[in-house]
Amino acid sequence: MEFLKILPLRGPNIWTYRPVLEVWLDIGVLEDSPSNTIPGFYERLTDWLPTLIEHRCGIGERGGFLQRLREGTWPGHILEHVTLELQNLAGMQSGFGKARSTSVRGVYKVVVRSRNEQVTRVALQEARGLILAAMNNQPFDVAATLAKLNDMVDRLCLGPSTACIVDAATDRAIPSIRLTEGNLVQLGYGARQHRIWTAETDQTSAIAETISRDKDLTKTLLQACGVPVPEGRIVDSPEDAWQAAEDIGLPVVVKPSDGNHGRGVSTELMTREEVLTAYALADEQGSEVIVERFIRGNEHRLLVVGGRLAAAARGELVYLVADGLSTVSTLIAEQINTDPRRGAGEDFPLSLVELDQNAAAQFEIARQGYTADSIPPAGVQILIQRTGNVVDDVTDLVHPEVASLVALAARIIGLDIAGVDLVAEDISRPLAGQGGAIVEINAGPGLLMHLKPASGHARPVGLAIVDSLFSENENGRIPVIGICGTHGKAQVARIVARLLKLAGFYVGLASRDGLSFDKRIVDKKDCANWASAQKILLNRSVEAAVIENSIEMILSEGLGYDRCQVGIVTNLEPARHVGAYYIETPEQVCNVARTQVDVVLSEGVAVLNGTDSLVVALAQYSDGEVIYFAASDPLPAVSAHLASGGRAVLVQDGSIVLKQGETACILLKLAAVPMSSKECSLSQLDNVLAAIAAVWALGVSTDLMRAGIATFEVARADVSDA
Repeated sequence: MEFLKILPLRGPNIWTYRPVLEVWLDIGVLEDSPSNTIPGFYERLTDWLPTLIEHRCGIGERGGFLQRLREGTWPGHILEHVTLELQNLAGMQSGFGKARSTSVRGVYKVVVRSRNEQVTRVALQEARGLILAAMNNQPFDVAATLAKLNDMVDRLCLGPSTACIVDAATDRAIPSIRLTEGNLVQLGYGARQHRIWTAETDQTSAIAETISRDKDLTKTLLQACGVPVPEGRIVDSPEDAWQAAEDIGLPVVVKPSDGNHGRGVSTELMTREEVLTAYALADEQGSEVIVERFIRGNEHRLLVVGGRLAAAARGELVYLVADGLSTVSTLIAEQINTDPRRGAGEDFPLSLVELDQNAAAQFEIARQGYTADSIPPAGVQILIQRTGNVVDDVTDLVHPEVASLVALAARIIGLDIAGVDLVAEDISRPLAGQGGAIVEINAGPGLLMHLKPASGHARPVGLAIVDSLFSENENGRIPVIGICGTHGKAQVARIVARLLKLAGFYVGLASRDGLSFDKRIVDKKDCANWASAQKILLNRSVEAAVIENSIEMILSEGLGYDRCQVGIVTNLEPARHVGAYYIETPEQVCNVARTQVDVVLSEGVAVLNGTDSLVVALAQYSDGEVIYFAASDPLPAVSAHLASGGRAVLVQDGSIVLKQGETACILLKLAAVPMSSKECSLSQLDNVLAAIAAVWALGVSTDLMRAGIATFEVARADVSDA
């Protein structure tokens, strides 16, 4: 089982709309050894990966793949399923896969969904090793493999907060581009994009974020606007802390002025010794220390998004019950850290309680007269942690007055997304009657407590954030015009870009002629590739993107965008493309070009050559409208299309004509088109018509079309453009 090549298809491709890895796999002599001929292989494989029973395969029912395995299937197919399952078990859900033979005996194309290229590459290698071990009756450490992959997923994939926002954007058909290996993500394209970084956006004010980190300043601003906050002040020494506590009145809270996640916070302090110890804990976390009045009640975290309450969660105190035999540290491990909600990764809403790294928990235990090594009497309840345990959803219980108050608090600080920490005995009542107060406001709040609450409903907080960035009728998309075919792509791209510039668009153009933004050429090399397409879509100035895609690019990289408003197929000459990438037939070439048509949006348009039967056949795959173009006699399908009210750009009686159904509009005479001069070929006239059809689809006026075409200059001959 040799990997001949691994192709990362990072955009829509011949297999699917999503990024995949395509492996060219040579199975050698195993071509003569399907799975049912290898003694013990089925048993060993299913013993190591029993969850393969969930794979339905082509049979379409649970256990379908295992049935194929028993009946006899080949290593390429097995590699597909084992790779997918290793990714699933590591926490990176991947349901799509294909395995197809090529024209070379023993060589297969194996395709698997890849949410992260690095993880999938390792999963493929591990899957190969596992399969060979199962075939040869050799040991294989599945647990170690899954641990390695799980660690990679934790390090390399989006965190849960960011992922929920990206998933919500995807549900609204808003495209996304990951900008770093971290959690910085672009939603939308070009001039209509927004950026997120976990629960912060490009609308999050840096000033507001700075204010929120200064707890004392936050309280001052809130108090000035009538928002209830606990009385308190900044202190500069342990003795000053005790003085403040006496002035405020016990019990008090001591916390860092710029901390987060409950670190260094000590509550309900009743004695001088407790206050002095708490000061030291807080001083380790922040630049300044605050002493404030203790508010009785439950800790709550209310999430405000775009000026509205999106979710609310309530905290709980963490206790253990002594058995008279075990130490406090042992009881924590057995009673608290076994809670499935607790863990070290971002996927866990609660953190593990690790006493050697948790001075606040040590302090809390010491206040009750114990240490980590103490063995308390049986039945004694010991409080371990007061803060940072917000896990129960209470969104439906929040009183409207409280919801309005926290929205006001976020607005006072200036945050578009805020985590408001509030203490109250009953969240379903106004704060005034129960002495409740807002104790903190945080920028970039964690979302996991709202996505995976211990009780109550999960809340669609990702969607709330997306909705705050994009109105109901917005999808973050700019016009994207993709151009595929054998000849003429670069010339069509230049004409389309020119016409869109005349229409007032700031245009990004990526083609074999180079990369340009409006009138500025930034690269003169061949830029008909995935990376150049991405550069255009990242540019915040770009209002329309024109992108050339060759057959070879689609096969080797995938498209540089997820969907497009206009997809053009200029023509197809299969003989020019067969022989590479195991493409051997005209049907396979057409399937590659189909990718360009498949990604046309439902409100978009596929622009197709009405004189090329292979291109005309692609019309059935367009989710949107179809506009044909033809410089010579169109095929019968074009007449049928017009008869049903469709559109076409044709040459009739020496003129370029825009036709819709029976209605015809003469755009301009061929004599006025520089492209139709004697030195230009008929195929170049096709390029003019294709470009006209594309901008017609985008609503460019006929006057601008006339002006743009009549003044277009042929920079060079494009008859060899492939």
